[in-house]
Amino acid sequence: MMNIAKENLCIHKLVTEKTEIIFVEGDMIVPDSKPDILNTICTSGVACIYKRELLEGKIKIDGGVNSYIMYMPEGMDEGIRGVNTVLDFSNTIDLEGVMPDMQICLKTNVKSVEAKVINGRKIGIKVALELCIKIFAKDEIEVVNDIIEQEDVQILKDNFAMNSLLGTGSTKIYAKDTVQIDSIDQLVEVLKVSTDLVEKDVKISYNKVLTKAEAEIKIAYLTEDNRIGMVNPKIPVVGFIDIPEVSENNTYDVCYELRNMIVKPNAQEEHSIYVELEYEVTCNVYEEKNINLIQDLYRPDMMFKIDRIPVSTMSDKTCVKQSKILQEIVNLKDIEGKKLIDVDSYVVMQKETKINSKILFEMELQMRFLFLGNNMQVSVQEATIPFEYVIDNLERGESLNTQNDFEILSQDFVIQDGGNISCNINMNVQTDMYRNANANLIQTVEEDRERAEQDYSLVIYIVKKGDTLWNIAKEFGSTVDDIVRTNGIENPDQIQVSQKLYIPKYVRTQNNRYA
Repeated sequence: MMNIAKENLCIHKLVTEKTEIIFVEGDMIVPDSKPDILNTICTSGVACIYKRELLEGKIKIDGGVNSYIMYMPEGMDEGIRGVNTVLDFSNTIDLEGVMPDMQICLKTNVKSVEAKVINGRKIGIKVALELCIKIFAKDEIEVVNDIIEQEDVQILKDNFAMNSLLGTGSTKIYAKDTVQIDSIDQLVEVLKVSTDLVEKDVKISYNKVLTKAEAEIKIAYLTEDNRIGMVNPKIPVVGFIDIPEVSENNTYDVCYELRNMIVKPNAQEEHSIYVELEYEVTCNVYEEKNINLIQDLYRPDMMFKIDRIPVSTMSDKTCVKQSKILQEIVNLKDIEGKKLIDVDSYVVMQKETKINSKILFEMELQMRFLFLGNNMQVSVQEATIPFEYVIDNLERGESLNTQNDFEILSQDFVIQDGGNISCNINMNVQTDMYRNANANLIQTVEEDRERAEQDYSLVIYIVKKGDTLWNIAKEFGSTVDDIVRTNGIENPDQIQVSQKLYIPKYVRTQNNRYA
């Protein structure tokens, strides 16, 4: 019976990832208190995920899209109105290899909201919702890491670098605020809402993970005297997650999911809007390990039965944060004399190029401008700004997996002559990077049978492509040390194809040396 020592490893691996576009459809009925619809002007939406459930080979997602429609009323020469509704949805997406005990990170993005007037009191809505899904699995395994009190066992060890999962946890955060509007505004209805998380940060101390962010809300509203007002509050989103034994040296992943959103005007005399956001925040904390693990073993006079387990995990996990400022001029048509009300901006990656020590990202800032003209006429125009983002001074950049998160911190737009708009955008970019770490590690070792006795004491062997001294010694029941000594090899890691080697038979003596 072999006496072995084992090492416990906590493996956290990405099982699968998928980006899926689903369509959420439904009808919106105009309340009796609002005028009939002539045509729609502007549409927007915010997605909330109520529940997601992992099943065998698939994931079920339940949620809703808070949809906002600005429209031109029928029979009115000027002015706009707004309606909003929540379109609930339930979708099942097939994902190979998924099991119920795995972990999910889900990010949503409303790509478009289409509104079609069915009649003066009814609108058909179709939302294109992008779901970015990542599924992770956690495995705790034992692997053989030493042979105790066994003579003549030849052991090949090598460093196995990995990011071991130290702990995981989640918390729900309710971010609430009463947002004041201008005291002269008598609010009639909310026309448009958008929300984004900015200034995300993590602090680790005292077995807790502190997650901090700000929910940036943009609300367009209609006043009683037929004006459009805007407020842009930032609401703190702060939560604590208990994870034992965490330290500042650990790396982490944080995933925010918007669960619910309430935007409700208070009584007119209060001149305010109540905002409530519910987030679920999940954090995985990793410990960097560099373990000298057994890769192979044998005994010159004994064959072993070795069971291996394939291990796939992450290594060299790191995060790079940089700022990016865009200063460009875009040209739009027919905007003279119009007032710029709002701009929705988001970043789309076009191409990623990995070149040894650097990674080049070719990006595009997509902007949707909302203008207000004479007689309360609202128009929408779109523009794009291409730009590049570079991470350099990397080692083996071509083997890194990357994920970017862009936070638009501020944006300033100035209308100039001739339809030009000066755009100044300040953003933070966070790039999470890691490498795949794959190995077949030894889980059990048993003595199998003794090697057959050979009548030779020396073999002449010609090195072939792919040979190592370890493999040669194992095949012929010799040892690396004996081959090195017999052949006067200076560097055991460097042997040449067609090189002639003398392979001595290993004979056990009092000093365990070749006799």
